[in-house]
This record gives sequence, C-alpha cells and structure tokens, in this order.
Amino acid sequence: MKLTNQILAVVLATMPVAMFAAPNNQAPALTKTEKQVRHELLMLPFLSIYDNVSFQVDGDKVTLSGHVIRPTLKTDAERVVRRLEGVSSVENNIELLPLSPFDNALRLRVAQAIYGYGPLNRYALGAQPPIRIIVKNGNVTLEGVVGNAMDRNLAFIRANGVSGVFSVTNSLGVSSS
Repeated sequence: MKLTNQILAVVLATMPVAMFAAPNNQAPALTKTEKQVRHELLMLPFLSIYDNVSFQVDGDKVTLSGHVIRPTLKTDAERVVRRLEGVSSVENNIELLPLSPFDNALRLRVAQAIYGYGPLNRYALGAQPPIRIIVKNGNVTLEGVVGNAMDRNLAFIRANGVSGVFSVTNSLGVSSS
C-alpha cells in the first residue's frame, strides 16, 4: 500500500499542472435564476423530444425561445417562469409549430430512425432525451447535444434518410466532456 502511494505521488508530481486546470472552453456556472428557469422548463409535463425550449436571462428579464407542438406548452412555459422569484418580466418568443398530420408522421419516423438505430439508442434513455426533433412543413431541425461528432453525423444521416423529409438542419452540439 505504501509503495502504491509513493508511485502515485511520483506520477502526480511529474504531470503538468495544466492537466488539473479547468479547460478554457468549459461552460460558465449558471446563476441561481438560470438554474431555476432550467429546472422549471425541464419539469413541464408535456415537454417532448419534438419540442425545443431555450431561454436567456438578462438581469430580472427572461426571454423564452424555441419551438413547441402544443399551444398549452407555450403558455405553461411562460407561466412557470413568470412566477419564479427574481423574475420581473418574461418575453415569450416560443414559436408554435403548425398542426399537420404530415409533420406528425415525419416526427415519428425521424424519431424511430434516430432513436431506434443501435449506435444512437442510448440517447433514448432518460426522462428528457438530448436529441430534439423539430419538424416544420417537412423540414427537420435536430437540436440538442450528443457525446461526439460521430453521433452528430449519424443522427443527421439517419434523419436525412427518412422518406418525405425535405431538408435536415443539424444544429446538434457536441459535449466537451
């Protein structure tokens, strides 16, 4: 045991100090208000993989943006954010996607193509899967964050291969960790 600790001490002493420093591209810590807004939005009961709601906090003003398929989700998002302590005004720029049986069918087929594909099905686990599928008039936008560039490209290829899709915009980010 003593020899293991000595070896560990030598290894740690010879490592560059930069290995222990936080990376420069690390996301800044969220403020209390940002954490509360994020939590409330994620807890919305009808938020699905077909919705993408984002926000920006500027002092005591919160601006909501994104796309939703249910009108109640747009109003619920504004309502839960407005009641938070420290929020004096909410600007709701969330776009309500048009009702369309064609778009609804595309949403299901794109979700099956992405989440049903072996290398990507791990993203289907959890309460809020990270890949968001936004369909507007046959055009698909992929939002969210995946683990690596290969998964980002695979999701794009799978969505682009769905019959009936007019175009695919890949706005997926890649996690830095």
